Amino acid sequence: MMEDFIAVAKALADENRARAVMALADGELCLCQLIEVLGISPSTVSKHMSILQQSGLVERRKEGRWHYYRLADRDASPIVREAIRWTLKSLENEKVIVTDAETLCSIREKDREEVAACYNGR
Repeated sequence: MMEDFIAVAKALADENRARAVMALADGELCLCQLIEVLGISPSTVSKHMSILQQSGLVERRKEGRWHYYRLADRDASPIVREAIRWTLKSLENEKVIVTDAETLCSIREKDREEVAACYNGR
């Protein structure tokens, strides 16, 4: 239990990972969408998402060449569920989170291929 707590605390101790958790509040996103909203390099976003996945905060699925992430569900440990609830509540009115949410609205309207096109070849 202590190890789970430490893993979750470390995972949330980075602004970009906290932003990624918040971005997933409204549902699943592909990696290319997360790259677009966070505005950092694809390899860095992949690393952040790996840390979030290892902590149990997010789940990943692969469909063809696309990797999709979502917040952990009801099967997650109580520590993970509480951490997600606390994060969503604590950061909901942060300026960067509000801006990210606005950005996500336009990203969700784009086709995956269009969003991913600018990352091909990186």
